[in-house]
Amino acid sequence: MRVHTDLTSLPPFKNAVVTIGSFDGVHLGHQRILEDLKRLAVNAGGETVVITFDPHPRSVLKPDDGNFRLITTTAEKTEQLAAAGIDHLVIVPFDKSFASLSADEYITDFLISKINPGYVVIGYDHRFGASREGNIDLLRKYASQRSFEVVEISAEQIDEVTVSSSKIRKALDASDIELANKLLGRPFSFSGSVIHGDHIGRTISFPTANIRLEDPNKLVLPHGIYGAIVIMPDGSRKTGALYIGDRPSVATGGSRVIEVHIPGFGGDLYGQYLKVEVLGFVRPDMKFDSMDALKSQMASDVQEILRKFGTVAPPSVAIVILNYNTSGHLRLFLPPVIAHAEGARVIVADNGSSDDSLEVLAREFPQVEVIALPVNYGFARGYNEALKQVSADYYVILNSDVEVSEGWLAPIIAAMENDRHIGVAQPKILQWDEVRQVRTRQFEHAGASGGWIDILGYPFCRGRIFTRKEEDQGQYDDPQECFWATGAAFFIRSELYHLYGGFDGDYFAHNEEIDLCWRLKRAGYSIWCFPQSVIWHLGGGTLEYESPRKVFLNFRNSLFSIVKNEHWAKVLWLVPVRLVLDGVAGARYALKGQFDAVWAVIRAHFSFYAQLGNTLSKRRHAGAVIRKHRIASENTAGIYRGSIVVAHYLRRIIKFSDL
Repeated sequence: MRVHTDLTSLPPFKNAVVTIGSFDGVHLGHQRILEDLKRLAVNAGGETVVITFDPHPRSVLKPDDGNFRLITTTAEKTEQLAAAGIDHLVIVPFDKSFASLSADEYITDFLISKINPGYVVIGYDHRFGASREGNIDLLRKYASQRSFEVVEISAEQIDEVTVSSSKIRKALDASDIELANKLLGRPFSFSGSVIHGDHIGRTISFPTANIRLEDPNKLVLPHGIYGAIVIMPDGSRKTGALYIGDRPSVATGGSRVIEVHIPGFGGDLYGQYLKVEVLGFVRPDMKFDSMDALKSQMASDVQEILRKFGTVAPPSVAIVILNYNTSGHLRLFLPPVIAHAEGARVIVADNGSSDDSLEVLAREFPQVEVIALPVNYGFARGYNEALKQVSADYYVILNSDVEVSEGWLAPIIAAMENDRHIGVAQPKILQWDEVRQVRTRQFEHAGASGGWIDILGYPFCRGRIFTRKEEDQGQYDDPQECFWATGAAFFIRSELYHLYGGFDGDYFAHNEEIDLCWRLKRAGYSIWCFPQSVIWHLGGGTLEYESPRKVFLNFRNSLFSIVKNEHWAKVLWLVPVRLVLDGVAGARYALKGQFDAVWAVIRAHFSFYAQLGNTLSKRRHAGAVIRKHRIASENTAGIYRGSIVVAHYLRRIIKFSDL
């Protein structure tokens, strides 16, 4: 998601599908609007644009209202909108000058002049302009004159209660956490850094992390004890006892503190950043006559919190299969996916198929969710478009020609939950024999037991070097950090997929998973293969390995990835070297009589040079995102410090274990 805060330098939006609002809370009602926004953008071939305001209009229009607090800060709101898969967020600097715009000026001077919408999607009760004089009817009047469309969203209902930010605030102010979380569609949360307190908690064996809120305008819950989940600096989730109050048992007239006790944790968190998700109210704050009485009550509180909230809800997983004219694969491979989904959602995103795929899904697999994309976007952009419409903690990007086995999901999800630095993972991937319709013990080309890359940017696998595939004899059954994971069964945290821009749609297919993994490695994340999870891949089910089309995409996209991700000093010598080596590869194709492949290599280089300017622009954008969100220095695990070309073709090495 691109965030825009300067109204004077907005980019030209592509057939903008726009919605406008404060979006405080990004609650279920807002989420309904966002889902409709994304569906409409897919159908219209446009981009989603959310317009919101900072500061919140109420703080400008009613500055003396000391009771107003935000459910979500601007930073939290931005995070939620990015996770929802929005393309652009326009944050309007809201001041008295902007507030004084008449409804007509708001539409003409701001909405039309700066955004130029194709569609405006708004709630039935949306008001805008000075004195809130504008409404949906006025928008429709301008729409008929200016060639954009207005789409009305009715009120979202939850148990016959209309969702609104004000109702959520009232629930939070009453400590009705269950209702507030239900209306939000997720736990109410806040964030902040850990500061030094007076260390009283340590003297009674209940050390706490004293949290200073990230934004002073953030809503603070009433005084009391709450059950919570604390998201630690490493991303792990721990049950916590949250206290908000002025500590009447240890101080008189003390100031309010927000602190959390994490049972069983004894580390140093000072200066660290924590996020706290509030799960439920336990009791109001109270004064105790002695420290022993306070300690006894705190022990009781912790036990109740562990009993009620100690089991963290399992992460949500979505298995997303991109399909294009492969209804036969769906009939053959989809039943095992459904049988072994282990609680995950199974979603087929149809990439504009012209065969009977949609009919087969509706008739034979009604339990499967379907996303119908209007055209064939290719593998890379097809997943980008589909995943804009999928909300889950983890995405499992799965090819339509993959047979899964019982228990294939759990080992990988558990490993990623235990180590938040793992951004992407894959299972061991073996060959499925199309002729005999059976599983084999041979590693499959696309990912084998984890993807590596050499110093010249050539990819290979643990179990497969170029076209030579080993037999699986358990030699690579240890979990191992690698450089890239196969796109045939690609496990990724959803927030990372959206934060780092997903696959590069210009790749169409092939190498896009290496490019995304490379970006994540640059940001400090790790990529792993967990061979205790096993799948079988037909491979080449949609495009044969030696087809000219695949040769073209592989050679061109590899160059794209190098220019986008390698250090500049290396790019300057590596691209010319690759030109020579790719020429050698072309000569090999010629000796084998594969002249279509020779032409494909030549076309790949012409296409690469023609798009060099665009590729450099992507490099700059990716670099900015990585610098802003990196969690560690660049991770170089999985790079072979030699040339796989030399090792394989000159030294005759055919096994990964011999490198």
